[in-house]
Amino acid sequence: MKPQKINNAKGLTKKQRSWIYTGFFIALIIILFVVNNSGNEPEQGPYPPNYVPAAQRNSVLAPDFALPTTDGKILKLSDYRGKVVIIDFWATWCPPCRKGIPDLIDIKKKYGKQGVEIIGISVDTDTKSEVIPFIKEKGINYPVVYGNQNVYMQYGGIRAIPTTFVVDKEGKIVASYEGLVPKITYENHIKKILGL
Repeated sequence: MKPQKINNAKGLTKKQRSWIYTGFFIALIIILFVVNNSGNEPEQGPYPPNYVPAAQRNSVLAPDFALPTTDGKILKLSDYRGKVVIIDFWATWCPPCRKGIPDLIDIKKKYGKQGVEIIGISVDTDTKSEVIPFIKEKGINYPVVYGNQNVYMQYGGIRAIPTTFVVDKEGKIVASYEGLVPKITYENHIKKILGL
């Protein structure tokens, strides 16, 4: 057996020093990893045109759009100025979207005569042929249009569906939601805007 070489200055063998350096290096990597990943939000890349962070959406005009309806017309958001509008990005294959549609139908029935409109923006691509049968089956009583990449980007990039925007009578976004939202949430916005 070979005698281990001892460093008289520190009283450590070469092997012990190697373990200490390795441990120090691993600890440094762990510290750097923790520091690098401890931010509240990941760093974002460049934002798309007309993107407005959710916290600032209550002070901006909803981007206008002109999209084809399921009955072959063109619907413009600007034509609904003076009304409260709920814009709902959805798809026929999305379970939470399907679950939320009856609430939107009820809201249209209850508040439609008071100046509330709902616009469904279908994000169906491969299932586009299923949109019209779905509308008939569910009895959707509000206009549905076919979305496109431009409108998705105008509304901050639709990352999940349903994504919904509440727009006041002046055309400003007062709230936006990702995911299924209880009907009472929309009703509270409507009542506040309409002064009910």
